[in-house]
Amino acid sequence: MHIQSPCVVALTWRLEDAQGQLIDELAEPVEFFYGGVDLLEQVEAAVLDQTVGFEASLHLEPEHAFGDYDAALVFFEERSVFPGGIEIGMQFEGVPEGAVTPDMPADVLYTVTEVYPTHVVLDGNHPLAGLALRLHLKVQDVRTATAHEVEAGSVGQPAFSVLNAMPPGPLLH
Repeated sequence: MHIQSPCVVALTWRLEDAQGQLIDELAEPVEFFYGGVDLLEQVEAAVLDQTVGFEASLHLEPEHAFGDYDAALVFFEERSVFPGGIEIGMQFEGVPEGAVTPDMPADVLYTVTEVYPTHVVLDGNHPLAGLALRLHLKVQDVRTATAHEVEAGSVGQPAFSVLNAMPPGPLLH
C-alpha cells in the first residue's frame, strides 16, 4: 500500500539536533495518522507515495519543525499561584488559576523552567523550539485508517506536537 491521505503509517526514527546529539529514538514502530495532525508537514511530504521499507534522512530547520524560540512566551508568575511541590520540568496546559500576567495565551502547554521563592518562570515554547533537527525515519507499516481515525485526524496524541517521548516532567492540570 502506498502512503496517501488518509492512512496510518508506522514509523521508527532517530531524532538528533544539528550537532548529532540524540534527542529521541523510536526503536519500535509507532503509528501516525497521515493527512492529519500527527506528523510534521516535511515528514508527510517525504513519505508521500512511499511504501513499507522506505527510509529518509531529513534536515528540519526550526520553521519546519517546532518553530523559532519566542521570548514573548516566557512568563513570570507569583510563586503562590502554584502548588507546594512545583518543580522545574513540570508542565501544564493553559493559564494557571490565579495568574496575573496579562495576555498569557490560554491554549499553550507551559513548562516550568525556574522556581524561585517569590516567582516561577513559565515557558510556552515547545522544548525543541529554535532547534534545527536531523530525522532519520523508516516506514515499517502502512494501513487503511479507521473511520474513527479519519474523523479525529489522528491515531492519538500527536507525537510531533509535544514530542511524547521527551516531556521534561509531569503534566499538571
